[in-house]
Amino acid sequence: MRPTQTPTPADPDAWNAYLAEGNAKQARKRVAADVLLRDAAGRVLLVNPTYKPGWDLPGGMAESNEAPEDAVRRELVEELGLHLTLRGLLVVDWVAPHGPWDDQLAFIFDGGTLDQDQADRLRPRDGELSEAAFVPTAEAGLRLRDRIQRRFEAALLALDTQRPQYLRDGTPAI
Repeated sequence: MRPTQTPTPADPDAWNAYLAEGNAKQARKRVAADVLLRDAAGRVLLVNPTYKPGWDLPGGMAESNEAPEDAVRRELVEELGLHLTLRGLLVVDWVAPHGPWDDQLAFIFDGGTLDQDQADRLRPRDGELSEAAFVPTAEAGLRLRDRIQRRFEAALLALDTQRPQYLRDGTPAI
């Protein structure tokens, strides 16, 4: 009996079926994408979600096959009516499985600084947020839950050092 040969690109249908089988066996990652957004006074924007306790950075979960930066832009439009050009990546955090959740990749992007008129017009646009507020960075750190607080602090460091931060469960990994 001859062993089965691995298909090659010379047979596109067999090759694609082979790749699809491998793809189906690989891990799927949940992806969260948030933004660090400031006002002219240097305060940071926090949002108060209705579906979980505590304050958070604006953003949310990526949909299937959605790039993280597209996810955060979509969430900003849906939740705050804000169209924004991102200024770069600040943080990537690999979050280990916890509770009922598998592991996750969490991104924070730099949203830059809004002018006062833009900041004054921000309001929750859907039922997912009860409030949106610009707060001083020290106060923001106190309002955020532990996991997001560590990411937030890493994002501030990334802004200061001009170097994105890679975290593993909220702790610098490299």
